[in-house]
Amino acid sequence: MRKIVLATLLLSIGQTTWGQVNDGLIELGKSYRQFMFRNNPPENVLGSLDKYDNTEIAFVADFIQETIRPSNNILSDKFLTRPADKDLKQIYIVRQINLNVRKENPVDNNQLIETLNKKDITTQELVDNYYSMVFAAYGNKVDPYDLTATDFQLNNYGLKDDTEKGIFFLESMRLNGLLIFGYMNIVKPPNYSKALGFINKYPKYNGSPYYQFIDLNFPDFKINIESESKQQSYKEYYIDKYYETLLSHLDCLRDAGEKDKIYDLVLGSLLKEEIYYKYSKREKDIKKLLTKYKR
Repeated sequence: MRKIVLATLLLSIGQTTWGQVNDGLIELGKSYRQFMFRNNPPENVLGSLDKYDNTEIAFVADFIQETIRPSNNILSDKFLTRPADKDLKQIYIVRQINLNVRKENPVDNNQLIETLNKKDITTQELVDNYYSMVFAAYGNKVDPYDLTATDFQLNNYGLKDDTEKGIFFLESMRLNGLLIFGYMNIVKPPNYSKALGFINKYPKYNGSPYYQFIDLNFPDFKINIESESKQQSYKEYYIDKYYETLLSHLDCLRDAGEKDKIYDLVLGSLLKEEIYYKYSKREKDIKKLLTKYKR
């Protein structure tokens, strides 16, 4: 009889714990959905998330608090450092809840959590999801953008291999590229000086200018990007975006008449690395550039 009572008690405790975790993830997903962009949370909302301290989702709650906080400190080592796999999975679930509650006909969030807990999600996708949220939080909440004094030392963040370092770099450069996209592609004519002003505030990586980071020769993989149901090549998407940033930078330097800096950019960046050209939609343009500046 005692064994039956003990087993029943343990089962009850387990169900309560899982229920509390689910409730917490749902609350965090809804808070993220409401305050991730321009809306800033009132102090009582931020304070209400403190109840998750010393729980199974403590880091997740701390992370979401920081992503929605105005003028956040999301680029501190605490959040740049790769979380444990368990935390990565829970943060992924929080983001999926955020996407779910936006839908006209969302599924039950508890059902969504159960499905995602059973789903085999690759480490690459979990890491990409995390750093996507990190850099989005900086872009959404910190104004003005200025990473002039920032030097991302990729060996210091617990990233496990070149793939994870490449993901970190490409996600950060996705934000950097978005900052200048409108000035280069929407306004007519392009506002080169404004775009170059942002480029001059880009961070360094391992002590060097952003464009000198060329260590992207990790194995390609398939991933769902931007909530699309169909998986696609990670490199084909992100390296193409990165090439667009490099080419925009080149156009800005041409407009400014910076000949020496043009050579530094073309001959010191991925623009000279032919093995990556196949990932760019502008492969022919890049090949012509290399021919011109190699002379």
